[in-house]
Amino acid sequence: MRAALVQLNVSDDPEVNLPVTRGFVRQAAEGGAGFVLTPEVTNCLSSSRTRQNEVLRPQEQDQTLAALRSDAKELGLWLLIGSLGLKTDDADGRFANRSFLIAPDGQIAGWYDKIHMFDVQVSETETYRESAGYRPGTRAVCVQTPFGGVGMTVCYDIRFPYLHRALAKAGAQILTVPAAFSPVTGAAHWEPLLRARAIETGCYVLAPAQTGRHASSTGHKRSTHGHSLAVAPWGEVLVDAGTEPGVSFVDLDPSAVTQARGRVPSLTHDREFDAP
Repeated sequence: MRAALVQLNVSDDPEVNLPVTRGFVRQAAEGGAGFVLTPEVTNCLSSSRTRQNEVLRPQEQDQTLAALRSDAKELGLWLLIGSLGLKTDDADGRFANRSFLIAPDGQIAGWYDKIHMFDVQVSETETYRESAGYRPGTRAVCVQTPFGGVGMTVCYDIRFPYLHRALAKAGAQILTVPAAFSPVTGAAHWEPLLRARAIETGCYVLAPAQTGRHASSTGHKRSTHGHSLAVAPWGEVLVDAGTEPGVSFVDLDPSAVTQARGRVPSLTHDREFDAP
């Protein structure tokens, strides 16, 4: 299976972002990809809850989801929409950060709400409180496809090894980690975290990312790290997309998963122990 990582530089306007995303998906299909992946918050990247309330929609009304489902069907490919910001019925008004795996018939094969919220103070001037705007998910998701099990995660989830181990034990051979990573933490941790999850699980790790300085109608601009990565089950970086928007290709070989797990079968070596 040839996969393609789509690296985006989205704004806080879904209508402006959508044609760019669709163009890259089509470019990926023309390059022979049967599995295309977009980053976290493919529809809208914004730190303004007011702006998000203005432009985000419930799942059944989201134009990005509808258009990309149509494209997946037209192009006959599997499409991971890394995540979409979506309105929910929650009483507190928080959104969902939801990842979708779309089958070649345009149907939703699986969806996953990001579990771990990015509530951190990176520096004196850079603070994030994702849980103020997004409600966390509660269930892990692994979808079986003709090219292997796909374990779905999003961005900050990468720091929680137990989630990825659970997905691998549930049949995942590919872990998806769409992201909008901070430049500070990205420079320090992005690649080693992705490589560690691949090595620990013997999975391919596919991580399409947002990149660059993001246009904003509110004046509060965010920057993201870029460097979409594809990592092999043995831990080698197969693709690094750098910092420009675009499409990067990688060929997936299921036998690499079997080989890596055969050499170090750590998924079968769990032992019970007493906590300290």
